[in-house]
Formats: sequence, structure tokens, C-alpha cells
Amino acid sequence: MPQQIPCLWFDGQAEEAAAHYTSIFPNSSIGAVSRYGPDMPMPEGTAMTVSFTLDGQEYVALNGGPQFPHSEAISFQIMCADQEEADHYWDRLTDGGEESMCGWLKDRFGVSWQVIPTELMSLLSDPDSGRAQRATQAMLQMRRIDVATIRRAADGVPA
Repeated sequence: MPQQIPCLWFDGQAEEAAAHYTSIFPNSSIGAVSRYGPDMPMPEGTAMTVSFTLDGQEYVALNGGPQFPHSEAISFQIMCADQEEADHYWDRLTDGGEESMCGWLKDRFGVSWQVIPTELMSLLSDPDSGRAQRATQAMLQMRRIDVATIRRAADGVPA
């Protein structure tokens, strides 16, 4: 299968976004930067594209202008090993951004992310439909996912 590299459209913040993201994720780096020249759509010297890698996944940030803002129709899931890891990503990505529901957030650039402790998926798909339903109901009340609270709800332990 050909390699797939997500390209994120920005309105002048491509370099800033790449620097922000690479400061959050381990094993990350910024690669090649191409710049607009004279008589181009953005001021000369502005980054046109920025290649960057987040923990092994390649991305491209493109400064294309204001025509296409980000929306929740596309988001990036971060599957976290535990609550501590989820809290790290949640805190860093909501800095300057905004929280939404059920583990979703928008970062300061308007990019949508889902920060998910992997245990959540097991709780939501528990073979015991009562446990799964209680877990789902608890999750639907949250912004940041708190897996211990969801686990207690799944177990039927009052809050």
C-alpha cells in the first residue's frame, strides 16, 4: 500500500503548528521546509510546506490561506496506554485550544483530536451489555476522559 501522509492546511501557522506538535509527541522532528518566493500567494519567505514526523507518522503542514478552515469532520485519535499519558496529551493540546465532549478537543490551530485511553475501548465494548452501557453513559458526561470513573460506572459503583 502506498504511504499515506496527512496534509494539514493552515493560514500562516504551519511552522508554528509543526513546532508545537513535535514538542508534544515523542520521537518527533521537523523535516524539510519549502518557502514562498516572490510573486506567490503568500509573502516571500513564508513557509509554504513543512514536513514533520510525530512518533513515526509523517505529516505535511501547508500554509494555503484562509479558504479552508479545520473542522471536526477530520480528527486525529491518540490511543494512550494509560490515564497519565492521556492527561499529558490533553493538557498540551488544549493549551490555547478548547475542550469538547467525550475526549475530543480542538487545539490552538483548530485541529481536532481525540485523546483516548485504550482501556476506554474495552469498557465501551464489554461483552456484558450492562457494563458497556454504564461505561458509555459515564463517558458521554465527560470532556476529558477519566478512565477510573468510567471503570467504576461500568462496575455499577455509585459516583
